[in-house]
Amino acid sequence: MKITKAVIPAAGLGTRVLPATKSMPKEMIPIVDKPAIQYIVEEAAAAGITDILIITNRGKGVIEDHFDLSPTLMESLEKAGKTAQLESIKDIHKLANIQFIRQIETKGLGHAVSRARSFVGDEPFLVLYGDDVIIGDIPASKELIDAYGTFGKGVLGVKPVSEEAIKKYSSLKLDPISDTVFKCTDMVEKPQTKEEMFSLYSILGRVILPPEIFDILDHTAPAAQSATTWATSSASCRLTSRPVSSTKRSAKV
Repeated sequence: MKITKAVIPAAGLGTRVLPATKSMPKEMIPIVDKPAIQYIVEEAAAAGITDILIITNRGKGVIEDHFDLSPTLMESLEKAGKTAQLESIKDIHKLANIQFIRQIETKGLGHAVSRARSFVGDEPFLVLYGDDVIIGDIPASKELIDAYGTFGKGVLGVKPVSEEAIKKYSSLKLDPISDTVFKCTDMVEKPQTKEEMFSLYSILGRVILPPEIFDILDHTAPAAQSATTWATSSASCRLTSRPVSSTKRSAKV
């Protein structure tokens, strides 16, 4: 099945980058001349995604405004002869069919993704973390979509991390299929000792999930749906009977 839908959770409070996010969503922090989330939407579109659901929260209406048409601004730029600036904004709203929904209660990433059930329907879908910008000649999302087309299973983007850094993330148990593709059979959250670590690979902010994930999230305790553990909890359950493939990526954020 072709993957055409993507979900971008962007409801987090951004507390790790305060005070920059006191009055501005972290997803709108500019990287050179574009906000971070525009890079992420552009990546999804370049990978063949046509429909995107961005999950926001109160105080993040500026994200929706960014992907809307700006007639007054465009008219002003045109009258001033600022062609380059006009070209940079006039087609932002055409990148994809973009919808928005709010996560009314801040209950973590898993809960945010569960809000996409009606949007996704009975299709596999791509999840792109709203604050993970990945730059590459081939979109990271395209690599995951291609892997799904080959193996027909959920796909995790993975990245190598240091032994010290992996204590903050998850450690994946991987069996190599090729140089850049692995079979993922287990994972452990925030391992603190070498004995607890499966490998020095952790999840990158790109995941392809089957629609069955929503039933799994429904039966996962809220504490296990936090921003740092939802993927581990849900994927571990799913991996028991449905191993996923993982593609290795290098990232520049």
